[in-house]
Amino acid sequence: MARRSISAASAVLGLLFSTPVEARVGPQPQAAVQDASLHRLQSVLDSYVRDHKLSGVVAAVGRGTAPPRFVYAGRLSDDPGASPVGPDSLWRIYSMTKPITAMAAMLLVQDSKLRLDEPISDFIPAFKNVRVMISPETSLDSRPAHHPITVRELLTHTSGLGYQVIGTGPLPKEYARLHLLGGRVAGPANDLQPNSLEAFADKVATVPLRAEPGTAWNYSISLDILGRVIEVASGVPFDRFVDERVLKPIGMTSTYWTVPRDQADRLATAYIWQGNQKVPIDTGSGSDWLHPPKAPYGGSGLVSSARDYDRFLQMLAGHGSIGGVRVLKPETVRLAMSNLLPPGVHITSNITPAPVMAQGFGAGGELFLNDVPNGVSAGTFGWFGAAGTIGFFDPRKNLRVTVMVNYFPGDKWPLYADVVKALYSDGRQ
Repeated sequence: MARRSISAASAVLGLLFSTPVEARVGPQPQAAVQDASLHRLQSVLDSYVRDHKLSGVVAAVGRGTAPPRFVYAGRLSDDPGASPVGPDSLWRIYSMTKPITAMAAMLLVQDSKLRLDEPISDFIPAFKNVRVMISPETSLDSRPAHHPITVRELLTHTSGLGYQVIGTGPLPKEYARLHLLGGRVAGPANDLQPNSLEAFADKVATVPLRAEPGTAWNYSISLDILGRVIEVASGVPFDRFVDERVLKPIGMTSTYWTVPRDQADRLATAYIWQGNQKVPIDTGSGSDWLHPPKAPYGGSGLVSSARDYDRFLQMLAGHGSIGGVRVLKPETVRLAMSNLLPPGVHITSNITPAPVMAQGFGAGGELFLNDVPNGVSAGTFGWFGAAGTIGFFDPRKNLRVTVMVNYFPGDKWPLYADVVKALYSDGRQ
């Protein structure tokens, strides 16, 4: 769930400069222009911690497929004696799970077990006879859908599905009544969800759609439903498929559905801002993520580190390959990072921290079709997490960026804008 997808209330129901910076980053040779941009980024992160806007933050910045540089500041929590953050600190990445789920689906497209324009009812029969709301702002009254939901539409949030924590009209309330949150958060709303992806998907299929499939972009639980499609198409439980076909080959050894108890000391505390007070809602030592999830939701289920998520982006930058291991074919990556929106559909609302709205959408992430002045380039692909996390790859600038934080609401501070300004302000990054 991205920046505006969880309000504060719903979140409770991600020297080489000087000696200190060199210790954080490591003496890896880089162009002088990148040294300057990382120096600016370090100043930004230090200021956020100094001004008590956040407890800790880690950024991984990489060029092409080269190893990343790490810039970080602060600690895992505000508790006295809390450990400093670092490249391997763990963070709840919420909706930055979505691109990982999407690439798992693209693996099945590559394996000819899925087709982009295949009806999802081939895998989830409950979606065979979906209905569409007649007046979505006022009533749940519905009519039969003219077209089935497809895999493409799940990947691009054009399925007609919605979210309990975003949107207007009666649909979010109906999802709430049926305990269809999607994803994973700490709190009672999560505890009441169905116990399996199958049960979740079948229950979602009983609720009418907000729009005719393939006609409008609405941020949604689509990637959670896609997780069920993946496990049916593959014949393997969704979380196991992701672990074996995505995380393990990439080398994402610190990305978890359930954080092992012996790794709890790496997990940051998540906070929520209530007025001017920062209140802990999920501590590292007592985290809900130390327990198995009710279901491994593909829209918002994973915990990861800056080092691990950078490896995911590095795989994309390597056209599907990392460290000599091929995860996806180059043509699959090109397809995944292309504009997959159905013809005539445009993104009509910006739910991200990016000041300029992306024009396209790829497999589980937004896609900029035009250069942003003083910002990312056309072709930039990525997504965000509800607790402020950032992850994107700019192919034209050959730049990978991951930022890990954990505070709600994710739009409390202009972190994305400040990071992009630091990295792009010289125009040559």
